[in-house]
Amino acid sequence: MKQSVCSYCGVGCKFEIKDGKLKALKSYPTNLGMSCAKGMSLSQSIDINRLDGVESRDSIQDEFKPSSYDEAISHIASCIKQTTPKKVGFYLSGQMLNEDYYVANKLAKGFVGTPNCDTNSRTCMASAVVGYKKSFGVDYVPVRMQDIDKANLLILIGANPAESHVVLFNRIKKAQKQGLKVVVIDPRETLTSLKADLHLAIKPNSDIELLNLLAKRLIEDGCVDSEFISKHSDGYKEYKKQILNLDSDKLLEATTLSQDEFEEFVSLWKSSPNIITAWTMGVNQSSQGVDKNLAINNLHIITGQIAKEGSGPFSLTGQPNAMGGREVGGLSTTLAVHLDYTPESIQKVSKFWQTSKLPSGVGLTAFEMIQEAYNGNIDVLIVSHTDPLYHLPNQNFIKKALSRIGLIVELNSYDNSQTSHYAHIRIGVKAFGEKEGTQTNLDRTLTRVEAFRDSNLPQEWEVFSDIAKALGYKEYFGYQSSQDVFEEYQLMCKLSYKQHLDIYKADYQKLKDEPFVWGEGLFDDVKFLTPNQKAKLHFVNNKHLSEKSDSSYPFVLLTGRIRDQWHSGSKTRHIPSLLKHKELEFVELNPKDAKELCVSEGDEVYIVSKRDKIKATVKLTNIKEKTIFVPISHLQINSLTPSIIDEVSKEPDYNHSAVYIAKSEELEA
Repeated sequence: MKQSVCSYCGVGCKFEIKDGKLKALKSYPTNLGMSCAKGMSLSQSIDINRLDGVESRDSIQDEFKPSSYDEAISHIASCIKQTTPKKVGFYLSGQMLNEDYYVANKLAKGFVGTPNCDTNSRTCMASAVVGYKKSFGVDYVPVRMQDIDKANLLILIGANPAESHVVLFNRIKKAQKQGLKVVVIDPRETLTSLKADLHLAIKPNSDIELLNLLAKRLIEDGCVDSEFISKHSDGYKEYKKQILNLDSDKLLEATTLSQDEFEEFVSLWKSSPNIITAWTMGVNQSSQGVDKNLAINNLHIITGQIAKEGSGPFSLTGQPNAMGGREVGGLSTTLAVHLDYTPESIQKVSKFWQTSKLPSGVGLTAFEMIQEAYNGNIDVLIVSHTDPLYHLPNQNFIKKALSRIGLIVELNSYDNSQTSHYAHIRIGVKAFGEKEGTQTNLDRTLTRVEAFRDSNLPQEWEVFSDIAKALGYKEYFGYQSSQDVFEEYQLMCKLSYKQHLDIYKADYQKLKDEPFVWGEGLFDDVKFLTPNQKAKLHFVNNKHLSEKSDSSYPFVLLTGRIRDQWHSGSKTRHIPSLLKHKELEFVELNPKDAKELCVSEGDEVYIVSKRDKIKATVKLTNIKEKTIFVPISHLQINSLTPSIIDEVSKEPDYNHSAVYIAKSEELEA
């Protein structure tokens, strides 16, 4: 019987397919027979809005016309040849399989010679990647989902898994029945916070103050693991000095929490032998996303809450294969298989791929590529299975930038992306249910994806291979199957630092029935992958780099997912059963703020930033005052968000836009 893996969130639920319908596998460790409504709807959505075939046009003012696949590939190759590598960009997606990622990365960096190969994971996980590397020397998630069953305390900060990781949250609720305590740190009241033992409704962007305040208190009260610090950490003396210099009253005031709330949080931490801190976009998508990750890691280092079962810092990946893309090397700031751009790594990869074209340093990240396009410095952009016009910040700027690119190629399974309005060539590729290969979920579990129906469309790796052949590199891209690609990728994993990326041990055929978890036990001997094998402490403070509210723009806008919708809703917004839970274009508003604005539940209002305005329906909730929330199912949400990115991770700041709210009639008069 055929099996496949969900193409939505990073939990990696596996299904068996019978008579075209999906059934969650009871024996599979990622989901243990559970699934969410989104995942179970996948069999209904395969044929929705399909991009079937190839179409092209000379100008974005023209209508698309049917084109042949061979002509499209030839034209793409010709345009790449006519420009320089630094003016070519590959924009990939966490919804591609490992094999698709691998061939795209090999083509871009190895044979086109451009480092400008990035992924939409840049907009969700880049801050976590940098945080892990700075603290532990490697992009490695040291917690498994099963660790939740061994934990005493789970802290969820900037995360709403009840809606974004539903099956994982069901596991959390089961663990609560066995004694797990859950703390939710979020300015919003969410489905997750309603199930928490303690909800800390902090002021937006005060995460660092709260985490530093907790660290200071634990140090002052002697509740740190001195032996762990001495043997396994680096930089504690300076970190402690700077933390203790902070003013506790000012830190608490910044969070707007009460002393009693904070004391309860401290008490829970002190009384818990095993602690997991889990987070997602509410932490990562910030002008200081890396610093927030480091503040979390610091707490686990100073208390020894890492490198043991039931404890550790646990980043929750939002997309099905964002983890796999990081392993392959799909980020522009890495080379391949967790190797950075060092002379030694460049030499290794050049030899493995048998090429002399590797770039010498990091490339443009996702938003930076668009910025360079605006400046006229991108001639060719290949966009695969993603929609940058929808998901990048400052949408109106993105439109102007995309319109200045000579050739935009879109590889997609679906026909309704916003980016398609600026594309010149569109190539339909296989969708869920038609693809073959592997993907890696949020806790390093590598799973086999099988096709359960036929399709005449190519898979992304085939398109990238054909472009390579048209460029004259046929002998290096002679793959006949996804398995061929995977097995070459496996061999390349042996180049990884200390061979920690041990995917080379997996068996492609056995992966159909049993998952493979890479890096098991990597930290078991409490030796990290930093040069001195010790975890590194980094003092951080809030630099207030995000956009600030003021009298003209008094509200802070938060963004995020809702339970039954996914990104732009190419599929989910067309399935009736997924439209019953929540509207798609609402704004959460505190009742006190609503009263001041003279608006009520169900009213239509405009939300206005310095960049644009959008319309949404009011939903009254217990969100922090002067804070609003609009879900990313609102297709215009990123016309409001600013072009602010974390200076280290280059991840956009989606959660601190300054806005005001006006009644519809006030702006439409």
